[in-house]
Amino acid sequence: MAGKPTPDDKFSFGLWTIGYNGSDPFGGPTRPPLDVVEAVTRLAEIGAYGLTFHDDDLFDFGSSDAERQTQIDRLKQALADTGLVIPMVTTNLFSAPVFKDGGFTSNDRGVRRYALRKALRQLDLGAELGAKTFVMWGGREGAEYDSSKDIRGALERYREGVNLFSQYVIDKGYDIRFAIEPKPNEPRGDILLPTVGHALAFIETLERPEMFGVNPEVGHEQMAGLNFAAGIAQALYSGKLFHIDLNGQRGIKYDQDLVFGHGDLPNAFALVDLLENGGPDGGQSYEGPRHFDYKPSRTEDITGVWDSAAANMRNYLLLKERTKAFRADPEVQEALAASRVAEIREETLSAGETYADLLADRSAFEDFDADSYFGAKGFGFVRLNQLALEHLMGARG
Repeated sequence: MAGKPTPDDKFSFGLWTIGYNGSDPFGGPTRPPLDVVEAVTRLAEIGAYGLTFHDDDLFDFGSSDAERQTQIDRLKQALADTGLVIPMVTTNLFSAPVFKDGGFTSNDRGVRRYALRKALRQLDLGAELGAKTFVMWGGREGAEYDSSKDIRGALERYREGVNLFSQYVIDKGYDIRFAIEPKPNEPRGDILLPTVGHALAFIETLERPEMFGVNPEVGHEQMAGLNFAAGIAQALYSGKLFHIDLNGQRGIKYDQDLVFGHGDLPNAFALVDLLENGGPDGGQSYEGPRHFDYKPSRTEDITGVWDSAAANMRNYLLLKERTKAFRADPEVQEALAASRVAEIREETLSAGETYADLLADRSAFEDFDADSYFGAKGFGFVRLNQLALEHLMGARG
């Protein structure tokens, strides 16, 4: 069975996750606030490696400089006492009333300037604490009514803002990269950059695209009916998986933020297999933090909060163990070969072959027996998937 988590596993949690007090649109808190020192201490005790936070998670929006510094100092001391690190920070441009129409893309120019200043301040703090990634989730960057937002103008203002950030990081000498977190909707009716693909396309328009990647979240892609593992594969293919948010989601509905593995378990299996075993050479394909962006259910007390935090890590390690057994199974290897999975890595054109050579090759078309695929030459994908499910359920190996 999988061992206990250690800092080497690079499991991290958002302060807003374990600190979620149970509030939702239909009811108030069911748990008291969680102090940052307790958060750091308990995470270290259960084997986590890192803590992440929005600025407003650590100190209340509108805090004085003195109040802000007190919380920063308390966090630094807790980190020193436990060895926990801050791998990522982000900023909250969605909770306060001033951001009701977004931060970087608000129709109000004054709000946009305020949002840029707030984000720059959090960039400074992230660098001070050693963060390597700055995540940007544009929860309010969107609209409910098509006529209310000039989308082309909004994207240009978003581009203007993040270009400013990249120049700031370069000028300051910070070792920080940026990760855009897509989401299709909620809290806005429609959010800009709703999927991994949208974010990747936007990044290519930036002045320094090499400094920008994505931070995909399980629930955000799956609530749009998309395959999360496939989206991660595309981000890896593009060299843009700078960070990842893990949680659980059950179907196309609101963003549930369940414990990782408590939603689409087969897709979670495929995801862990990709992250741990899915590189072109069969090795690990992602080396960054395994970050859990979930919410302890409103039904839980404080004991349930820490049980759920531990469950995220436990499920990841169990899936990691199961995927390694899957890859090592000789029958799986035979099924992969029968399904011709590796053949996709062969170039379709031979070395040096041109379209003229292809057009002259009768075996590629005129003499190719397309009819032979009727009732024959199946790919065996069902058998391969069955083997994956049997490993997932512990029925093999």
